[in-house]
Amino acid sequence: MKKWIVSCVMGCSIATAQDLHFSQTAQTPLLINPGAAGVYDGWERVIVNHRNQWLGSGTQFMTTAIAADANFGKSRNNDKAHLGLGVMFFNDIGGDSRFGIQSGALTLSGILPMGNSGHILSAGVQGGAGNRSADFRNLLFASQWTGTGFDQTLITGEENGNNFFYIDASAGIYYTFDGGQSSFRRNDDFKFSLGVAGFHLNRPTLRYTTVDGDRMYRKFVAHASVVSDIQNTNISIDGSVAQFFQGPHMETLLGAMLRYRFINGTKLTGLSQDAYVGFGAYYRLRDAVIPSVMINWNGFQFGISYDVTVSSMRKAYRGGSLEFSLSYTNLSHALFKSRRRR
Repeated sequence: MKKWIVSCVMGCSIATAQDLHFSQTAQTPLLINPGAAGVYDGWERVIVNHRNQWLGSGTQFMTTAIAADANFGKSRNNDKAHLGLGVMFFNDIGGDSRFGIQSGALTLSGILPMGNSGHILSAGVQGGAGNRSADFRNLLFASQWTGTGFDQTLITGEENGNNFFYIDASAGIYYTFDGGQSSFRRNDDFKFSLGVAGFHLNRPTLRYTTVDGDRMYRKFVAHASVVSDIQNTNISIDGSVAQFFQGPHMETLLGAMLRYRFINGTKLTGLSQDAYVGFGAYYRLRDAVIPSVMINWNGFQFGISYDVTVSSMRKAYRGGSLEFSLSYTNLSHALFKSRRRR
């Protein structure tokens, strides 16, 4: 009986939030802002994310994402307007009903560097499609309660499962500043980014079995991040904040990481890249504390974090959520020769 109650509580929590999410927002740029496609140091980028929600609860909520983006027409000095193109796929499965969301999207951005000043402004649009499905055969209903236990052979009167398809549209604006582009001094780098985005702008229709015509809430995201070197050291501070609004729901995620650089890259030739390890924690307001570790080496970046629940949800389940991310950015050269020009 306790397991059934816990499953219901956690299942309702996931359902009302509508959108999947990750704690490592820096590792999900296309999910945060379509304008971020193609805006990074390097040429091509691939990111894989996996999140296991409510680890060890007996009923699993797992989210996996794969995304790739590249820039086209970018010069080595990054001083000319160019395009960013990205594609991403998500698979989100949760609860005993295996309620799932499978979606994919294509992102196109226009990127405008402002000379060699380090300022970059970009805007992106994103179009995609999704599918939602569920299987009710493993669920228990009140009509199956006999007074002493549940009898799954009893007729519930509920239709088994639900499956529908929808089209989605999103857009965003993204601004970045890289102080390292105007200074060759070691241990004196400063990077800042700021963006706003809107998702589900067309408000896709949700066609559930018992509810037809319900529409997905639009989601709005505001986010900012800063990376600043501590002068005369190999240490830098990486801070970020992200604010999400979706209908009556709101989520705030903020935190910081201390990064130690154990390999110094070459600032002039770019033949070798910085490598660092980072330790820190993030906080999802009124929900979870999230210790995190990040390792960056030779274009690869691996992150691991664990959400420690501190909200009233602990009354139902005292565990947390484990999340992994792995990305690779091609920093040395472009795969397409047309982008290897000055």
